Amino acid sequence: MTATAPRTPASLSRRAFGLGALALPLLAACSGGAGSSTLRAGATGQSFPNSYKEGGKLVGYDVEVLEAIAGKLGKKVQWTNADFSGLMGQLEAKKLDTVANNVAMTAKREEQYSFAKPYAYMGATIVTLEANAQINALPDLAGKTVGGVLGSNNVTHLEDWIAETGTQVAIRTYETRDGAMQDVLAGRIDGYINSTGILLAEIKKTSAPLKFVGDPIAWEAVGLPFAQGSELVAQVDEQIEAMRADGSLKALAEKHFGSDISAKPEGYTGS
Repeated sequence: MTATAPRTPASLSRRAFGLGALALPLLAACSGGAGSSTLRAGATGQSFPNSYKEGGKLVGYDVEVLEAIAGKLGKKVQWTNADFSGLMGQLEAKKLDTVANNVAMTAKREEQYSFAKPYAYMGATIVTLEANAQINALPDLAGKTVGGVLGSNNVTHLEDWIAETGTQVAIRTYETRDGAMQDVLAGRIDGYINSTGILLAEIKKTSAPLKFVGDPIAWEAVGLPFAQGSELVAQVDEQIEAMRADGSLKALAEKHFGSDISAKPEGYTGS
């Protein structure tokens, strides 16, 4: 039997260093960032048509936009699915590089994150039943009830619009947009507010008998948020501009929304 030399503190230290050195490339590959081959991204997987599951696969406009950008940068997207607030929490904790899930570029978020250039523009729009002859324009909503998702930017826009115009509209909030959609279709509420592009996609998918009530009451730019100072922002900006120039961004928008929501709306003065 061959005797084994005792492990001295020095030999253990060298062994530990060697294992640590081997682990560094693995950690770099998993950590994300500008120099990594992996882009860690979050999406709910429940936000049609931005990010949703189809046959068990994550698909949608935002998903395809980020996959295209990552491919051009020589990166592979590592997706994490969770609820929206959870994803934003992981981004803040730097467990994710970005979130691709219709993230509106609000003033508050722009204080927290560095956003890449917008790849979509969403208008806060109200719909009602096609058969509702009493509501055809925004002033017709006086004395009516409009539904929206609890805590959403769209409900905030509706509250602001009510305050600015003095139009007396009752707001009913829902945990999900499906609940609000079903209630407006059943006539239990008079209107439903959501982003224009999402409404267009839902109406196209389900042939819902809904009509738009006037123009959007507010517009939002949608972008990919990153940690403040991230080098990825400049890289992503370059690819978004390239996709806009070659028409691929417009093609993806029309594929998923039936309209070019990637184009800046006329009169829009934001980013």
